[in-house]
Amino acid sequence: MTRLISAGRDTVSYPDRGATAHRPLPAGYHHLHHRTRLGHGRAVFEAAGTAVTTFHAHRTSGMRVRADAGAARPGSRVVVGIGFGPLRIDAPCQVIWTAYEPARIGFAYGTLAGHPECGEESFLVDIDPDGTVWFTVTAFSRPNSWYTRLAGPAVPFLQLRYARWLGHHLRKLASAR
Repeated sequence: MTRLISAGRDTVSYPDRGATAHRPLPAGYHHLHHRTRLGHGRAVFEAAGTAVTTFHAHRTSGMRVRADAGAARPGSRVVVGIGFGPLRIDAPCQVIWTAYEPARIGFAYGTLAGHPECGEESFLVDIDPDGTVWFTVTAFSRPNSWYTRLAGPAVPFLQLRYARWLGHHLRKLASAR
């Protein structure tokens, strides 16, 4: 079941809350959709789903993640550290929706005040009827700080690179079990 937090409880920095759970993505943002094949079978699906919803996939891909819950839950707060050393930028987010279903596991978080971007990003693991397991990153975002505006087209390029990098790490995590 996909759970979406109520409009009265969230403080996200954009008006299109929950848009990654359905199509089309809202206009006025850069859109990202990247899909990675992870493997085959229920064990791969469950391992990948757990790695995504506990933020383990993000952590092993090099991000610093501080979350107020052990697993993604609607309304929980997450701060992702982007960058390295003194050049690390904290990006505060709030989990908008979760999916803990027989064929879909994942979540989306939305940006909060202080995030360098404005928008939402989902991380979803799903299993096809034939047992093929996929990881999909879907996002819509636009600059929310002077330095992301200055970076211009480099930001969407880096977002795609990270989605690929995360898929690569998740494939290794899921196949190790």
